Amino acid sequence: MQQIVASPELEALGAAAPLGGPATATPEADVAAAPTPGSAASPEETGAARRRAALSPSRAKDFKQCPLLFRFRTVDRLPEPPSVAAVKGTLVHAVLEHLFDLPAAQRTEDAAQRLLDPQWAELQERRPEVLSMFTGPEDLGAWLAQARSLLTQYFRMENPTRLEPARRELLVETELSSGVLLRGFVDRLDVAPNGAVRVVDYKTGRSPRPRFADEALFQMRFYGLVLWRLHGTVPARLQLVYLGDGRTLAHDPEEAELVQLERELDELWRTIAATARSGDFAPRTSRLCDWCSFQAHCPAFGGRPPTAPEDGIDHLLTAQAAR
Repeated sequence: MQQIVASPELEALGAAAPLGGPATATPEADVAAAPTPGSAASPEETGAARRRAALSPSRAKDFKQCPLLFRFRTVDRLPEPPSVAAVKGTLVHAVLEHLFDLPAAQRTEDAAQRLLDPQWAELQERRPEVLSMFTGPEDLGAWLAQARSLLTQYFRMENPTRLEPARRELLVETELSSGVLLRGFVDRLDVAPNGAVRVVDYKTGRSPRPRFADEALFQMRFYGLVLWRLHGTVPARLQLVYLGDGRTLAHDPEEAELVQLERELDELWRTIAATARSGDFAPRTSRLCDWCSFQAHCPAFGGRPPTAPEDGIDHLLTAQAAR
């Protein structure tokens, strides 16, 4: 069952029960530990200590959208300029994460708004290139006002004083029976007194039209599969919270659909691995090309891709353990 709901307040689950799995503050957890757009890979990621590759929802979607885009992000690890929308999402997510560090009674809208400026300062310190997105103080001020309005919208949808999330900013991963490692990054897990788990992800854009709902839920089903394989229980609800228009997309998954998703991910990985071994990451054009940062390297736009680094291919293939 899935539904798109416009509601002044999301249903609150009760007191949280602990869940296993590591927590982290990494902004993304993708195949080949791809760097965040506009940022450089850390020495740990590029050296001998670089962690094993894994298949994530965002990189899976990249490959289905365009194999060459996938290659540039996961094999070549080309830098991308910061995106106004993506950085706004990062900032709002950071505020909501830190809001839940406060005692329940103090989780007010005023408190969230007070968190925005220090979180913005911290983001600039971590990624100074984000200032290049703005033409001047007025442009920056308008952008920050948009971020503040998204926080206001959050409080119209949910009452955080009634929530005690089990985990926040949670990195989860599991290895399928095929040896393929899945890795995902969950914004929030709520656990009801009866043990029912709700997986929540914040989106700062607008909710999808009904015909695109299944595509939007791919990420959440992916998380549901990982959590099911980790803990043996299918999450009761997968929920996308769209702050852009105050709507939620909720889906109650069933075991059969997660089994089917596992098959689909195994098949997708076989295609990715075969493509990596052949080196034929062909471009696939669509309207999404208008937002691509790599047109200068893309043959479809008269560009020429750089030679793919062999160590990048080798690392990508570590996503599947030898059997």
